[in-house]
Amino acid sequence: MSLLSVIVPCYNEEENVACFFEELIKNQPFFDEHEIALEVLYVDDGSMDKTADEVRKLRERDERVHLLSFSRNFGKEAAMYAGLEHAKGDYVVIMDADLQDPPALLPEMFQGIWEGYDSVATRRVTRKGEPPIRSFFARMFYRIMKRISKTEIVDGARDYRLMTRAMVDAICSMQEYNRFTKGIFGWVGFRTKWLEYENIERLRGETKWNFWKLFLYSLDGITAFSTVPLMISSVMGVLFCLLAFVMIIFTIVRKLVFGDPVSGWPSLVCIILCVSGIQFFCVGILGQYLAKTYMEVKKRPIYVLREKL
Repeated sequence: MSLLSVIVPCYNEEENVACFFEELIKNQPFFDEHEIALEVLYVDDGSMDKTADEVRKLRERDERVHLLSFSRNFGKEAAMYAGLEHAKGDYVVIMDADLQDPPALLPEMFQGIWEGYDSVATRRVTRKGEPPIRSFFARMFYRIMKRISKTEIVDGARDYRLMTRAMVDAICSMQEYNRFTKGIFGWVGFRTKWLEYENIERLRGETKWNFWKLFLYSLDGITAFSTVPLMISSVMGVLFCLLAFVMIIFTIVRKLVFGDPVSGWPSLVCIILCVSGIQFFCVGILGQYLAKTYMEVKKRPIYVLREKL
């Protein structure tokens, strides 16, 4: 029999742990028919509620359930990486516990794998239920990434993806601390089939991704898979140096011709403020890349386990 590892990152999902498993095993006839064994790895990302306790109760009923519990909250990226590292399956799938990733798609996803694809990924074709401003900025992010990065990052892509062991091993070989898994999926390559479905709202609880967290996450994605911002800052520096040189020539000529060094100071102040703002902006871009480099060279572990069942 082949083995399917289901990785379920969890942060304060005590209400959804059991419901997710019940929905998942509705595919049991399909698994039995195709001789697919199952292991479910719940990764407790330092939850403040009783998520880990609910997983332990579930494990008492079904030994296919496993628990990886972090010592604190390390983030979803770390939780997914931990699950991939500990997954033993011939096939591995990442799913959210809130059932926004419908387990009913698994049979169709396996069909794609049997057609010869290395992974079958999902993307939302609608963002129903999301605030309009959040949807707008999400679409803008994907458009920007498409233009400035060579790595394929599909608009509306979810982390819900079924992968072969070869692809999982390739992802695990990338041990960078600042992880942006959507970009890593595209960077490692492999043949991918995309499945589209409409957005599904959470079963219970509230989303852990507010606008600010998504904004910071988008910065991680840009700095992890594109150096174009650095090039932009360099080009802007050159342009403003040329502009400054032109303004110096203009000032000298004006002084020689009109002999009036005082008039025009408001425009000069505006230029100084504009150039200063651009400088701070470029320094901020450099700071982002420097901060990522700083975290990488310290070689800290991506996560720390407190408990493993």
